[in-house]
Amino acid sequence: MAWKTLDDMDLAGKVVLVRVDINVPMENGKVTDATRIEKIVPTVVDILNKGGKPVLLAHYGRPKGKPVPDMSLKLVLPALKAALPGRKVIFASDCIGAPAKEAVAAMQRGDIVLLENTRFHEGEEKNDAQLAASMAALGDVYVNDAFSAAHRAHSSTEAIAHLLPACAGRLMAAELKALEAALGKPQRPVVAVVGGAKVSTKLDLLGNLVTRVNHLVIGGGMANTFLVAQGIGVGKSLAERDMAGTAKEILAKAKAANCTIHLPVDVVVAWEFKAGAKNETVAADQCPDDGMILDAGPKTVAELTKVFETCRTLIWNGPLGAFEIEPFDAATNAAARVAAKLTKAGKLISVAGGGDTVAALNRAGAADSFTYISTAGGAFLEWMEGKELPGVIALEE
Repeated sequence: MAWKTLDDMDLAGKVVLVRVDINVPMENGKVTDATRIEKIVPTVVDILNKGGKPVLLAHYGRPKGKPVPDMSLKLVLPALKAALPGRKVIFASDCIGAPAKEAVAAMQRGDIVLLENTRFHEGEEKNDAQLAASMAALGDVYVNDAFSAAHRAHSSTEAIAHLLPACAGRLMAAELKALEAALGKPQRPVVAVVGGAKVSTKLDLLGNLVTRVNHLVIGGGMANTFLVAQGIGVGKSLAERDMAGTAKEILAKAKAANCTIHLPVDVVVAWEFKAGAKNETVAADQCPDDGMILDAGPKTVAELTKVFETCRTLIWNGPLGAFEIEPFDAATNAAARVAAKLTKAGKLISVAGGGDTVAALNRAGAADSFTYISTAGGAFLEWMEGKELPGVIALEE
């Protein structure tokens, strides 16, 4: 791939502008999950070790181009300091202009500066060249370590990369390497698991995957839509009946591309959507008219296990059932554990991403054994859809 990493850059004595994603969940002004902050630490520490002065660019929330006190990155400062013990972290009340210039000018070796929310400026989301130039004027080198924001052409992710020597940070490089291994030049056969509620939200994804993978497993509410397309009754299950024609087109496209689509062969049916609801397992074409399909059954998991065992690469996005409530998390948990076991044994390269996916794999206790778990929701999906990501393309030039 044609982008540079930190290893290719001379950073000694230089001010390094680092685009990071520290858009973390908060409650009552306190960070409740610091995962995203912890993930940027290797990049920041490497820059410091190379004699560079890291200056962090980031967004928080959707302030729509105006300063919003509740969305100030100052709220993230305590968690950032906790993730970088023994380091001086200075906050600047703007990402351009006098406050930013003064904070950068006052930096001593070993210091880190966090600039205020880039989205407090209207130009950020418009990819405004002038705003990018004002940011670029603060530093000597640009590092993008925010893959999760790379699908957005914003001033701090795209325009600025053309104004300074640019490279990928450790997190961005790891993400790109993992995705290249999964979809760019994968070890074959490749299997993709795509779950979730709606076919309509994943049309581009399914259309791209059937031409690039050997096996496509469809789960969740999406699978119900495909069953409907085949003339199978799904009772009161969640299904986009108006998308049946589109589902048929995807099935035909898969057949033409020699991609095998796997739908549930048995399903877990209940009569109410709640934890511990009375349920029974039936063949996929035997859902009662008054029942709802809430999970795939054990025979389906056994089929998937066979598929996983014959494949070398797995891409996973979305659960197989209503994984948030027991016992309708059983298929997702079981399949995830099979994938984790095969990965640990060195038989499978497994890459997963998307909000629900990460939560589901964590619930199954399988996440730690996957080759790579992406926390970048939208960017991960757009990559899987075969779309070019502006923040990545900018680094390649």
